[in-house]
Amino acid sequence: MIDSHCHINDPAYINNPEKYIKEATSAGVNKLLVVGYDLKSSKDALEIASKFDNVYAAIGVHPSEVKKASDNDLKEIEKMLSNPKVIAVGEIGLDYHWDKDLIIRNMQREWFENQIELANKHHLPISIHCREANEDCLNILKKHKPICSGVMHCYSGSPEMVKDFIKIPVMLGIGGVVTFKNGIKLKEVVKIVPEDMYLLETDAPYLAPAPHRGELNHSKYLPLIAEEIAKLRGEPIDKVIETTDRNFAKLFKI
Repeated sequence: MIDSHCHINDPAYINNPEKYIKEATSAGVNKLLVVGYDLKSSKDALEIASKFDNVYAAIGVHPSEVKKASDNDLKEIEKMLSNPKVIAVGEIGLDYHWDKDLIIRNMQREWFENQIELANKHHLPISIHCREANEDCLNILKKHKPICSGVMHCYSGSPEMVKDFIKIPVMLGIGGVVTFKNGIKLKEVVKIVPEDMYLLETDAPYLAPAPHRGELNHSKYLPLIAEEIAKLRGEPIDKVIETTDRNFAKLFKI
């Protein structure tokens, strides 16, 4: 199994990444993509990835961080994109849940567009954070098409919008929410998403799957997500794992 989105660079885990990775590997998770959300966390993601053969990095500025970021941050991030352990630009995108101010939302859109163009310049896919901004996110992706595709991290759109996003095309990241009793919308998404258009993820340390909901999340819980997806799709778990491993390899050229 491959965790396509986790944050070992989070303070909860950064002091002992070796322990984290060992526990994940023991649970059958043999590759991890550590994702940055600002300049410091992007540097930390790359530092961790550089130390472990089975760990890779995505680097970028999260929409909720753009108001604290500078043009120099983007220049520093671009310098790291040539490192072979960096396999994506992310997580980037839009978050209207926390930011209601129109000026900040405009800033988010500008940073999203600029980072898509940066990914295109360096022939890298993108990892997209989108919360309560699906229409704007889709419109930006249509206008600034990611030439190396990408993934809608922690997909929260409707089942009806699946066809619009995969037409871009971008894959859908499926995480712990699919195991929640109230994750009805995502369960419907999982039933209809084409098998070549989705990935497994944890978003650790956030969104731990049931029965660990509310606890610190960890990549070692990825099998719980795969099991739920297999049940919803009426497939053997081995097929889910094989499919998502193949999709990860295709998207990130690993």
